[in-house]
Amino acid sequence: MLQILKKHFGYDSFRPLQEEIIRHLLARRDALVLMPTGGGKSICYQLPALMCGGTAIVVSPLISLMKDQVESLQANGIATGALNSSNDETSNAILRRQCTEGKIKLLYISPERLLAEIPYLLKEMDISFFAIDEAHCISQWGHDFRPEYTQLGTLRDLFPQIPIIALTATADKITREDIVRQLRLQQPRIFLSSFDRPNLSLTVKRGYTAQEKHRTILDFIRRRPDESGIIYCMSRSKTESVAQMLQRQGIRAAIYHAGLSPEQRDRAQDDFINDRVQVVCATIAFGMGIDKSNVRWVIHYNLPKSIESFYQEIGRAGRDGLPSDTLLFYSLADLILLTKFAQESGQQAINEEKLRRMQQYAEADICRRRILLSYFGEQRTCDCGNCDVCKNPPERFDGTVIVQKALSAIVRAEQQIASGVTIDILRGNYTPEVNEKQYHRLKTFGAGRDIPARDWHDYLLQMLHLGYFEIAYNEGNHLKLTPIGAEVLYGRATASLVVIHREEKSTATRGRKKKEKGVAIQKPLVNLPGVESESLFQALRELRKRLADEEVLPAYIILSDKVLHQLAAVRPTTVEAFGNISGIGEYKKKKYGKSFVELIRRFTSEE
Repeated sequence: MLQILKKHFGYDSFRPLQEEIIRHLLARRDALVLMPTGGGKSICYQLPALMCGGTAIVVSPLISLMKDQVESLQANGIATGALNSSNDETSNAILRRQCTEGKIKLLYISPERLLAEIPYLLKEMDISFFAIDEAHCISQWGHDFRPEYTQLGTLRDLFPQIPIIALTATADKITREDIVRQLRLQQPRIFLSSFDRPNLSLTVKRGYTAQEKHRTILDFIRRRPDESGIIYCMSRSKTESVAQMLQRQGIRAAIYHAGLSPEQRDRAQDDFINDRVQVVCATIAFGMGIDKSNVRWVIHYNLPKSIESFYQEIGRAGRDGLPSDTLLFYSLADLILLTKFAQESGQQAINEEKLRRMQQYAEADICRRRILLSYFGEQRTCDCGNCDVCKNPPERFDGTVIVQKALSAIVRAEQQIASGVTIDILRGNYTPEVNEKQYHRLKTFGAGRDIPARDWHDYLLQMLHLGYFEIAYNEGNHLKLTPIGAEVLYGRATASLVVIHREEKSTATRGRKKKEKGVAIQKPLVNLPGVESESLFQALRELRKRLADEEVLPAYIILSDKVLHQLAAVRPTTVEAFGNISGIGEYKKKKYGKSFVELIRRFTSEE
């Protein structure tokens, strides 16, 4: 297993959970894998495909995503193909024959094409397993719901002995349960990786005008010359106006939205992937198919509709693990428009609740990373130090007693109450529900009379973000105690809350305060032995670009930025030493080693 990892992917060791998942799949068992973008999901099915007889079928929602994965695998010397409508019929016929002859190790295919091929191609193939990528698309609770995914449950009926592995970067607890149910996974093991992406900085700017946004964006980009980034906008017209503003300032920017022709969208994506433009201004239609590892920043011009969408989109930055920045602009106008969209959607209640959580993230005064992780069911006991709240911390106090009162009310009501009833119990309000359920008999009834209701709302929100309880949306929004909440409730841990200052809540004041601070840039890109030469790094980038242009491939598929930083620091002067760099496999060592080593030798001798 480790030999294959080194030979084809260039790594000496697995990331957390990867080896466990691979062994589980090799034992022919179903699995659901949740790993953040850039966390190494692909290796969990790509490596076992090389170890199994037959062909692994990878179901993927976008042609662009398939193209990127296929090019990366082929660049590592792995027999891979994608069956889709962008190929001509001759290419698809050749690929079908290679599949039936067992010459392809991974076949990428869309859900629609998969269902159409079941009676024909799939019956003739030796299939090792099915990998359902972007599996959250199967669930109506997920943020990228696609109706065609819901038919994939038929795979279990038609191929009962073949294991299925479902993979996604973003799925809350309800979505996870829905994926398992709809795919009819048999006693699946659920692998939950940490959702934490510590390399991403998190910053929110509130109450900015369009002019202030433009000034901030220009300053942000100018302090990151030659670094690729994405600006997400709510509307098509906004993507165009922001791109035009950047172009007028001499910044190479492309536009991407669903109103463009397929050719225009493909050109924009291709220009971005191949570094012909620095920035893409896009609606949420852009990104799922982007495997570009050296996106260094993501800006949200408008508030996203849910934390899942936001997390998926910021996850496109820093896939190589190097420090990257995210910036979110938040305004009341965004909130009003998104609320209207949620009310007009087919799932008003759930979409309004998801938007509310996104709003709470944008308005929070506690560590933003803790809020994100708590949303996905992952609690942490310390702040991250890499978000704007941690860098400019608000005033805090020991709120242990307040938290204990609230959690006690939740537990004494058998975790069958929502936040409004929790506050009624704490405030001692004799409401119809309190009377009907006899909550006025609870020991905590009226225990928080000294705290105004609006402050209780704020404190409960902080407790939710800190992970002391979670909301069961599929059980009438009831509050459920978490393990770290139990630690505080039973006196084994203390809780720190943010002091509420009502007079400082005006959006205008906050906007002015935030505006003065600007955006911090993290300088150290990678920790390596030796001193990295910036000029050598640039020379290596130029060589990589030349090789990529010759092969008509994106530069990051040749070698990632992370590998180039290592080469610029370690400076290997033999092909063998070049192959010892993490991320360079046997195939790339033989193919590119001589060119890069000659450049490093020449550079070193000229110093």
